[in-house]
Amino acid sequence: MTAERYLCLAVPLLAVLAASRSERRRDARAAALLAFVASAIGVAALHEVARLTGWFSFAPVRGSYRGLPVDLWIGWAALWGPLPVLLRRVLPLPVALGLLLWLDALAMPALHPLVRLGPDWMVGEVAGLLVVALPAQLLGRFSADRRHLRTRVLLQLVVFTALVLWFVPSLAFAHGGGSWDRLTGLPASALVLLAQVGLLVAVPALTAVREFAVRGGGTPYPWDPPRRLVTTGPYAYVANPMQLSVVLLLLLAAAVTGSLPLVVAAATAVAFGAAVAGPHEACDLDSRYGPSWHEYRRGVRDWWPRWRPRAGSARAVLWLDDDCGPCVAVRRFLERRGPVGLTIVPAAEHPEVLWRARYAGGDGHTERGVAAVARALEHVDLGWAWVGWTLRLPGVIWLAQLVTDAMIAPPHPVTRRGEPCPTPSNGCSTARSPRSVNTASRASRPVPSPPPQG
Repeated sequence: MTAERYLCLAVPLLAVLAASRSERRRDARAAALLAFVASAIGVAALHEVARLTGWFSFAPVRGSYRGLPVDLWIGWAALWGPLPVLLRRVLPLPVALGLLLWLDALAMPALHPLVRLGPDWMVGEVAGLLVVALPAQLLGRFSADRRHLRTRVLLQLVVFTALVLWFVPSLAFAHGGGSWDRLTGLPASALVLLAQVGLLVAVPALTAVREFAVRGGGTPYPWDPPRRLVTTGPYAYVANPMQLSVVLLLLLAAAVTGSLPLVVAAATAVAFGAAVAGPHEACDLDSRYGPSWHEYRRGVRDWWPRWRPRAGSARAVLWLDDDCGPCVAVRRFLERRGPVGLTIVPAAEHPEVLWRARYAGGDGHTERGVAAVARALEHVDLGWAWVGWTLRLPGVIWLAQLVTDAMIAPPHPVTRRGEPCPTPSNGCSTARSPRSVNTASRASRPVPSPPPQG
């Protein structure tokens, strides 16, 4: 079995090295590396599922991780990840997946007794290609060719989330203290509360990833960075929001599971960010943005957030309807707190007819409705900015907008003449008010239009 293990490691790695000679672009090679990370995590997860379903298993040998021989793991990940990405110009995706299926169908039985196949092992093989190899290929190919920004950002988010919340803790538990049992043994109410705390801790990182894509035109991956300097959202408060959330999540997991290695992992992440990633990032951003980067970094710290946001060079604008009760309340709320770098303007002064609140950043980025107000909260302080980031999470913003439209401030047109919103209270609110509800005359209420004649 020793020779087989050497071949399973050496042949894929030599093939990757040979294929990399035909790819001269550095960012394409970095995309292949990203595909390797994705496939390595995916293969480890597939192995865990295969142990439960009986698809396949491996003979107990030295140099294994949770029963998966490390050399087979690396070779498998190289075949499913970087190799087809480097050969993408001659291997279209369907052809690459077909060849991988054919190769595994030949190799898996030939590796007996190192590989022990169950009766439904081909089901596991197909599942692995669809759930592991296909996403790794899409991520690597899209990143190499800079296509489909939203898809590659989403795939990166899935990979990095699995890395931080599953793979690193599992690795720590396998080689030190702590266990998933301490987490799974908690009551359901405690798990729900823990999930909510974890989500709140992750909010700055999730918002920063979206900020990179929406306002920077790039991704968190260092070799697929934003094309514009991002200083908004969490970056108006701290320079490393993603790293900060990752460290806090690791510490939270360490506290719940009682794992000292996870504390070491969190400390290692801080050390890596300060000694390796930080200098590399500073050099790269200095070469690309120069004075703008230095001006930004004079106002924010690496790990300790500001309480009030950094004032950018361009002011953002929030348009609110002066004839809408909740809109007026929002305006007063913001003005009392002195928002930084935000100008609030009556919606009637907007050149277009607005149906909801509108936010426009200094870089031209716009938001509407609840998302516009959530953006405005970023200009107040760290606490309210956190509320705004949470509101703009996918799903949360949809629900908040639905509730607002139905119960608080229905969409209504506001023109330069300042037309009032079409509600009985003239305040865009369904809340009960003694004056507006009890004393409103019949003539002031909306009357349905008569049906068309004939």
